[in-house]
Amino acid sequence: MAVRESAAAGPRGPGRDEEPALLYARAHYRHDPRWLLPVPPRLCLACVLELLPEPCVSLVRKKHVLSCFRDALLRHASLVMQLVAQDQRICIHFISMLFGLLRNVEDGRVIDLCIEVLIQLTTQLKLEQIVHCLLDECHRELCNMPSMRGSLATLTLLGKLVDAIPPLADKLVMEHSDLMEHLLRGLVHPSEEVRASVCYLYGKLYSSPVAAEMLSGHFREKLCPLFLSTLDSAQTKELQINCLGLLRQLLKYDLFVSVIMNESSLVEGTEGVEGPPGKTSLPLVLKKLLLSRDETLQVASAHCITAMLVHSPAKHAPAFIHADIPEFLFEHLSSSNEALVWFSYNGLILLAEEPLFFSKCHTVYGIESVVRSLQGSLRLNNTELHKEGLLLFAEILTRQPEEIKLFTSSTMCRDAGRALQEAVNSPVLEVAAEAVKAISAFLRKDHQSAPPVQYKELRALLEAMLNRCADFSQTPLNRRPLGHGSSRDSDKAVLRRGKFLLSTLEGFRNACRLAVEFQSEPSAQENPFTAPGAEKEDTLEAFSEFLLSACDSLCIPMVMRHSEQATHPNLMEVFLSILHSLFVIVPHMKEKFSKKLASSSFIRLTLELKARFCSSQSHSDLNQVCSSFLHDMSLNLLSAPEKSERPSQEELSAVSAFLQQGLPRICSRSPESLAFLSDRQYVEGSARQGQYCILLLFYLAYTHGDRFVSEAELSVAVQSFLLSLQDQDERPPLTVIGASIYLLAVGRAKADALDEAVVSAIRKFLEGIPDLQLVYIHHPLLLRFFLLYPELMSRFGHRVLELWFSWEESSYEELDDVSSAGQSPLPACLAALFYMLRSSPSILLILLDLIYSSPVDTARKALIVLRSFLRRNEDVQVGGLIRGHFLLILQHLLVEHGAPPSGASGNLPLLLSLLSLVQLKNKSEQELDSMAMKLLHQVSKLCGKCSPADADVLQPSFNFLYWSLHQTTPSSQKRAAAVLLSNTALIELLEKTLALTWTEVDSPRTALLCSAWLLTASFSAQQHNGSLQVHQTLSVELDQVLKVLSFPKKKAALLSAAILRFLRTALQQSFSSALVAFVPSGAQPPPAPEDTVLAPLRTSQVLSLVIGLQNLLVQKDPVLSYACVGCLEALLDYLQTRSPDIAFHVVSQPWNRFLLFTLLDAGESSFLRPEILRLMTLFVRFQSSSVLSHEEVGHVLQGAALADLSTLSNTTLQALRGFFLQVQSTGLLADESTAQTLRVSLEGLFPSASSAQPPLDMLCLGGVAVSLSHIRD
Repeated sequence: MAVRESAAAGPRGPGRDEEPALLYARAHYRHDPRWLLPVPPRLCLACVLELLPEPCVSLVRKKHVLSCFRDALLRHASLVMQLVAQDQRICIHFISMLFGLLRNVEDGRVIDLCIEVLIQLTTQLKLEQIVHCLLDECHRELCNMPSMRGSLATLTLLGKLVDAIPPLADKLVMEHSDLMEHLLRGLVHPSEEVRASVCYLYGKLYSSPVAAEMLSGHFREKLCPLFLSTLDSAQTKELQINCLGLLRQLLKYDLFVSVIMNESSLVEGTEGVEGPPGKTSLPLVLKKLLLSRDETLQVASAHCITAMLVHSPAKHAPAFIHADIPEFLFEHLSSSNEALVWFSYNGLILLAEEPLFFSKCHTVYGIESVVRSLQGSLRLNNTELHKEGLLLFAEILTRQPEEIKLFTSSTMCRDAGRALQEAVNSPVLEVAAEAVKAISAFLRKDHQSAPPVQYKELRALLEAMLNRCADFSQTPLNRRPLGHGSSRDSDKAVLRRGKFLLSTLEGFRNACRLAVEFQSEPSAQENPFTAPGAEKEDTLEAFSEFLLSACDSLCIPMVMRHSEQATHPNLMEVFLSILHSLFVIVPHMKEKFSKKLASSSFIRLTLELKARFCSSQSHSDLNQVCSSFLHDMSLNLLSAPEKSERPSQEELSAVSAFLQQGLPRICSRSPESLAFLSDRQYVEGSARQGQYCILLLFYLAYTHGDRFVSEAELSVAVQSFLLSLQDQDERPPLTVIGASIYLLAVGRAKADALDEAVVSAIRKFLEGIPDLQLVYIHHPLLLRFFLLYPELMSRFGHRVLELWFSWEESSYEELDDVSSAGQSPLPACLAALFYMLRSSPSILLILLDLIYSSPVDTARKALIVLRSFLRRNEDVQVGGLIRGHFLLILQHLLVEHGAPPSGASGNLPLLLSLLSLVQLKNKSEQELDSMAMKLLHQVSKLCGKCSPADADVLQPSFNFLYWSLHQTTPSSQKRAAAVLLSNTALIELLEKTLALTWTEVDSPRTALLCSAWLLTASFSAQQHNGSLQVHQTLSVELDQVLKVLSFPKKKAALLSAAILRFLRTALQQSFSSALVAFVPSGAQPPPAPEDTVLAPLRTSQVLSLVIGLQNLLVQKDPVLSYACVGCLEALLDYLQTRSPDIAFHVVSQPWNRFLLFTLLDAGESSFLRPEILRLMTLFVRFQSSSVLSHEEVGHVLQGAALADLSTLSNTTLQALRGFFLQVQSTGLLADESTAQTLRVSLEGLFPSASSAQPPLDMLCLGGVAVSLSHIRD
C-alpha cells in the first residue's frame, strides 16, 4: 500500500514531471524503494527489469527507458552499479533480458542502445560470470541462427565487447573456437553489413598477439582468400574501413604478411595489372583504394602499404612498384590531409630501398611532387611531417643512380635547393638535422649538372646550412646544479652538437667534392647565359673562393670550438678532408691558406689526432686523411717560402717521396717523436724517412710560430740527428739540412753552445752544397748562428751576409737618415747584427767586401748598415781597420783596371762614400798618418782615371779629398796638398769639371760641381800659402764666374757658395795664384782707363757682382750668407787696395741699407746673427753712415749689451767682438756705459768660448762635403 501511495503521489523534487516515463506504474508498487535512483533521472531499476520484456509495452517506451538507463549509467555509473551488483542473479537476469531484447527487435536504434547498455554493464560490473554468460548467449545465438542476416546484432555485440575488453579475444578463440566457422560464413554473406561486422570482430581478435597466433592456421588455410576477396569487392565505406582495420592488424605479423603476399596474384616483373582468375592482388586492391576520393580510405590504404613494406622492403616492394603504387603515392603528396601525406612519405621511403623503384624512373616522375610537398609542409606546424618529407627527399637524392638524371631542368634544381634552404632554417633542431642530411645528398654532380649550374643558389644554400650550424654551436648549454644528472645532460648536448656539426661538415665536403669534379667540366665553369658585360658571380671560380672563405670563417671556428669540449675521429676526418680538398679547389690560394693553417697550429693539431686515435692501427681512414693533409700542406709551405729560395722541382719531389712514405707511420706524441729523432743507433731507410718527416714538420711549425716542443730539447734532438747522419755518411735532402740548421739557430738561445763535432758536421754538410742559398733561411738568429762560430763564419760568413742583405726588405732609407740616426730605434732584424759587429769587428771587413763585390742593391744595404753602425757606435774605433782593407781593395782595383774605372765594380761609389764617412768620424786637427797619405794618393789616382761623367765615383772621392784637407793639422794639410797637386790628371779633371758649370747649373751633377769648386779653392789656398810646386795649371774663365754669381740660380745655393769661396780665395790672392790661371771668355774689348787699376776686373763687373751678392744674401741661406759676406769682405779689401773711391762707392750704395734692414726683418734678435754682424762691421769699417748711422750703431750695441750673451755660439761671439772692436776703433762709441758693459761681457765670455769644444764643422750637405769654417772664415 505504501509503495502504491508513493507511486500515486509521485516522486518529490525536481523529477516530478519525469515520473510517468521512468516508472512502470503497474508493477512499481511492489518494488522496494532502494531500487529507485535518488538523482535524476528518477529511474526505478526494478521497473526497467519488468518493463523491457513486457510484450504489451510499446517499443517507443522501451527505447525511451533504455535511453534513460543508458544516461543514468553514463552520469551515475557508481550509483547504478551499486544497485545492480547487490544480487548477482539480478545482474544475470538483466543481461539475459537485454540480450533477449537485442535478439528479438529489429529497430536499429533499440539494437544500438541494447548493445551500448550491455557493454557498459559488462565493463562496469567486471564480473567474469557475467562475461561468460554473455559469451555463451552469443555463442548459442550464432550456432542456432539459421541465417547470418539475423546474427548481425550478435556479431556487432561481440566485436564491440572484445573491443571494450581486449582479453576476451583470447578467451573467445580458446573457448569458442567453433565460432570461427560461423564468421567465415558471414564473410560470404551477400549483406555487406554482416561482412563488415565479421571483419570488425576479426580485427579485434587479431589485435591480440595470443589470439593471432592461435588463429594463424585459420587465416592461412581459410580466411586469407576470403578476406582479400571481401576487401576487393567491398562497396560500402563501412566494410572497406573494417577490412582495412583487419588488414592493419594482420600486417603487424610477418607470417600474415607473407601469406597475404603469396596469396596476391600479381607476378613480379610484369607490367600487367590482372592476375590469374579467382586470385586477388593486395597491391592492386590498395591501389584502387588510393584512387578513391575518400581521404579516410586513402589514408588507411597508405598506412597499410607502409605497414606491409616495413617488414621487408626488398621482398615486398617489387610487387607494389609493378602495381605503380609509387606513382599514386607521389600524387597524394599534394593532399591537404597531413596524415595521408605522412603515410605517403613513409611508403615512398620504404619503396626507395628497392633499386627497381629508381630503374622504373618513379623518382624522375615524382621528384617535383616531393619538392612541392616539402615546400607546402614546411608552412605547417607539423614537425614530424617535416622530418618525414626531408627523410624521403634525402633517400631519393642519395639512392638515385648517377646515370638517371633526377632534375631535368635547372629551375627544378633551384626550387629543390630553396626548399632545403627553408628547411635548414627551421627552429626545430631535428628538422634542421634532416635538412642538412638532405643537403649533403643534394650536392652531387649528377644532381647539379643541369645547365646552367646554379652556383649562386648553391652558395646561398651552403651559407644557410653553415649559419644554422654556427647558431646551434653557439647556443649556451643549460647550466644546472652540479651532479651526475647535469653532467649527463651536458654530455648529451655536446653529443647532439657533434652530430649536427658532422652532418654539416659532410654536406660541406660534398660541396667541395662537387667543385673538384666540375673543374674538369668546361660547361660548368660559368653560367653561359650571363650577359656579356655583367659581373660574373655564377662561376666555378667564385664558388670555389666562397668555399675557401666559408671554411675559414665558419667551419674552422666551429670545429675548433667543438674540439674544446669533445673530439670525434669521424668528425675530424671529414674536417681534414675538407681542408685537404681546398688545396685543389683554389690552387692559387693554397700557399696562403697553408700558411694560415700552419700559423694556427694545424700541424700540431693533426699530429695530436694521429697520436691519439691512430697509434694502435685503428682509424686508418683518419690516419690516411691526416697524412695526406700534412703532405700537401708541407709541400705548399715549401713551395712558397717567405724567407728562403723556393726548392727545385727535383727537391720537392724528393720531399714528397719521403713524406708519403713516412707520414702514415708517425703516430706518436711529441716527446716520443723527439726521442725517435735523437736515436744515434743505426737508422734504417724507412726509419730515416720518418725522422726526415718529423724534422720537417717541426721546422714548418716553428717557422709559422707554433713552437709546441721545447727549443732546448729540440736542439739536442737535431744535434743527435745530424751526428747520426755523419756517422752513417748520409747526405740528407737540402730541405732537411736547411731545416736542421734553422732549428738549431732558433733553439740556440735556450740551449748550450754546440759541440765542435756538431759544428764540424754542419760545415761538412754545407761544403757539399753547391750554393749556400739552397739551404739559407732568412732569420736574425740564423745570421747570428753563422757569425757566432769562427769555423762557420770563416767559411760561410761572406755568403751568409750577402744572402742576408739580399733578403732584407726593411726600409733602410730611414736608417740612413743622418738626422734620425741615433734617435730612431733599431729594427729588430738589425739588433742582432749590430751586437755581432760590436763583439767581432772582423765582420766589418766582410761587410766591406760585400759593398765592393755584391750586387748594387745588396751592397747599398750593407753600406747603410755599416754607416748606421758607425754613427751609432762612436766609441768603436774601426777606422784604421776599414781604411787598411779599403786601401787593399783600391790598390787591387787600380792594378786590375788601369783604364778608367768604368770596368771596375759598380759598388765602388758605395765604398768611397763609406771611406768618406770614416774620414768624417776622424777628430779634427789630427795628423795624417802613412795609411791616410796612401789612401789620399790612391783616391787621387782613381780620380785622375775618371772623366767628369763618372760622377758616382768622383763625388765620394772629392768628398774624401776635401775632408782629408780640412780635418788635419796645417802641416798635414801642406803635405796632403803637395801630394794632390802633383797629380796632373786630377788637376786636368778639375778644370774640365769646372768648365761644366757654365752649361750644367741645374744638372744632376751640381753636387759634383760644388765639390770641384771647393777643392779648387782649397788647393789654390794651400799652394799659395805654402808656396807649393805646381805641376799643372788650372784655367778658369773669370767672366763666366762673375756672370754666374751676378745672375744666380735659386736652386743652386750651395754651388753659388762654393763658387763664392773660390772667388774669395782669388780676391785674397789678388788673382795671382800659381795654380789658377784666369783667362778671358773669347775676344774682350780694351779696358777703360778707370778699369786698369782693377784688372783683371772691370768696374761694371764689380757693380754687377755686388748686386749679385745682395741678391744672394736676401735668400737667407746660412751657408750661402757666410760665403757672400766673406766674398764681399775680400772684394772690398781688393777694391780698397786698388781704388778706394770705388770701394767707398760700393759700400755707400743705398741698396745696402735696404739689404741690411731686409736681413734684420727676420726677428727681434736677428742682428745677433754672425753674418749680419760681419756685414755691419764692414759698413762701420768703411764709415758708411748712409747705410748704418751712428744712432743705429748705438742701438745695436745697446741691444747686444741687454742680450744674454752666454747663449750665443762661438761664431756669433767672434762676430760681435769684431763689430765692437771696429766700432771702438772708428770712435763711434757714444754711450760709454753701454760700451763698458759690452766690453766686460765680451772679455768674460770670449776666453771660455775660445777654449770650448768647437761646434760641428764638417757637414755633408746634399751629398757634398762642406767645411763651415772654410766657407765662413
